[in-house]
Amino acid sequence: MQAESPGQERPVPGLDPIAARRWREHRREASPWLHEEVGARMAERLHWIKQAPARWLDWSPLSGGLRAHRLVSERYPDAKVALAGDATQAAADSLRRQSPRGWNPLKWLASGPVPHDDSPGAAGLLWANMALHQEPLPRALLSRWLELLEVDGFLMFSCLGPDSLRELRAVYARQGWPAPTHAYTDMHDWGDMLVEVGFAEPVMAMERITLSYPDAGRLLRDLRDWGRNLNQARFAGLRGRRWKQQLEQAIEAGLPRDAQGQLLLSFEVIYGHAVKPKPRVRLESTSTVSVDQMRSMLRQPRT
Repeated sequence: MQAESPGQERPVPGLDPIAARRWREHRREASPWLHEEVGARMAERLHWIKQAPARWLDWSPLSGGLRAHRLVSERYPDAKVALAGDATQAAADSLRRQSPRGWNPLKWLASGPVPHDDSPGAAGLLWANMALHQEPLPRALLSRWLELLEVDGFLMFSCLGPDSLRELRAVYARQGWPAPTHAYTDMHDWGDMLVEVGFAEPVMAMERITLSYPDAGRLLRDLRDWGRNLNQARFAGLRGRRWKQQLEQAIEAGLPRDAQGQLLLSFEVIYGHAVKPKPRVRLESTSTVSVDQMRSMLRQPRT
């Protein structure tokens, strides 16, 4: 079966694109701590990569994690950095307020405090932490990231996998309720998509993180900070206090517990790495090549 082009892409099945857009536009003052933890683990994987980018781009850093942003900045202290995606101005303001004296976490691509840069082919690294699983058109976003990278630049991303919240899904199923979230994409499907949009040498990895909670109220506060239920089949309209009480009781009764009686909830975290290869043109009776592709190919040594 022929893969859809980004322009023909259909939204992820079961993911409400309007709810996803509203969540991306949701104003926040701090980064979710789970995203910070995943970002720190992803930053450790940078030690496996010998390539040091001269410029790097952080996608939606306020949601992805401001502390994670600083870890990447410390890894590449001589690299320039720009922000893109959602809430870039708010992220830039937060980074400046949190900057230690004598150290500037942002080395802008242009003169002055410009928190956004989406110049094609400008980044040696595109860093995207915990964004893809809430994106209704992931192929289009991956294609955009490919465009922003320079040739031989690399993408580092993380997202939630389909085994996330399995304990909570089981609670909802036993109650006969719609699922608490849409179905997340499998690691191998992400690898296929990377190749389909033009990336090369994709490397995928997965780990499971299990969190423990003293009660259902604390668990639900964290989930609300990390995201929203984007499932199109979710309950219509707002739920009242009685529903919340029923939900907390169902969680207390249905979630597994550890030896200390703490409620357990697990997450599958997917990590991806891929490279932007040198452009190639498929030889046909008529071929269309962009000016940028032609320039890049002309710079390559002839073999």
